Amino acid sequence: MSANHAVVNVVTLVVEEGHEDEVERAFRVAVRAVHGEPGCELYALHRDPRSRSTFVLIEKWASAEALREHEKAPALAALTAAIGGLFAAPPTIRTVTPLPEGDEHLGRL
Repeated sequence: MSANHAVVNVVTLVVEEGHEDEVERAFRVAVRAVHGEPGCELYALHRDPRSRSTFVLIEKWASAEALREHEKAPALAALTAAIGGLFAAPPTIRTVTPLPEGDEHLGRL
């Protein structure tokens, strides 16, 4: 991961049963705040339609430095404080590298 290239993470979060709505509400607040952070190019929350308790967050940062700053930002700290104890398993974070092909805008995040 180069400090000068965009960083794309795919984060999978499995929430304890019964806390799905609480986690979704907290994430909705966080998403709005994170969108204003420097270097945030994408921060999009999704839910697995087969598992109400599974959320997938796709995030794209302008650089590794922008991601490091996000990790120290107030929005993430507030989110962690609100939902940190509600996971059924540790979050899975995958950093992915684009393999663009075809149309420049359709072939990469």
